[in-house]
Amino acid sequence: MSSLTPLSQFNSLFNKPRLLPSSPLSNKFPLPVPFQLVSRSVSGMPRKGVVVVSATTAEKQKKRYPGESKGFVEEMRFVAMKLHTKEQAKEGEKEVKEPEERTVAKWEPSVDGYLKFLVDSKLVYDTLEKIVLEPVYPSYAEFRNTGLERSAALEKDLAWFKEQGHAIPEPSSPGLTYAQYLTELSEKDPQAFICHFYNIYFAHSAGGRMIGKKVAEKILNSKELEFYKWDGDLSQLLQNVRDKLNKVAEEWTREEKNHCLEETEKSFKLSGEILRLVLS
Repeated sequence: MSSLTPLSQFNSLFNKPRLLPSSPLSNKFPLPVPFQLVSRSVSGMPRKGVVVVSATTAEKQKKRYPGESKGFVEEMRFVAMKLHTKEQAKEGEKEVKEPEERTVAKWEPSVDGYLKFLVDSKLVYDTLEKIVLEPVYPSYAEFRNTGLERSAALEKDLAWFKEQGHAIPEPSSPGLTYAQYLTELSEKDPQAFICHFYNIYFAHSAGGRMIGKKVAEKILNSKELEFYKWDGDLSQLLQNVRDKLNKVAEEWTREEKNHCLEETEKSFKLSGEILRLVLS
């Protein structure tokens, strides 16, 4: 004979944790744990000391990154634009610290300085094209023959300057440093290398073209160099490369994507040192 009173027997039974009855359907589609096991008092309220967590609050909200919904290229673009100055882009946030960060209208370029810039730029593009033609990582092969290549165009431009009687200088420290860095990076850090690949080609197709036009107006009688011409529709060429970049980045973890984005500042620094040659 139980020593419990009828009421205490009821309370004892009711206060025990209860699992919902199993069935073929419930086994196939089990309810979330918070709904399977609940301990309540007679009043229907949760027992003291028992924490009931709802399924909604238990789920971790996925962090969203600016531009993520449109693909990883948009994430790279967002980070890159923030590193521009207000004089360079309306989305820019960086303060003007270097001469090349001012608006081009305030530049005082020289032909000799511009030639140094073109020579060092060619070395960088030569390096990029070689890396994708002889890829250490298979993903680099996606970026062969994109139509954005600039080495051949720069070779024609340097030949034109030579015809005009200008001496073509050897590559200088900024170009040599960047080319060496890209080579080393491509062999050990594909995410960081892709960051530089994106910023070099896409920056030239946008701000680079504007700079080229303004500089030509000041020192080249508005001559348009081959460096600023592309075969075919540039917007379509850029879209094709965007698609390839997004495709490659789909295989990356979030940490690898963040690592790529963090390399943007380094890319701006090295490219800026080459651009500064225009004003030398």
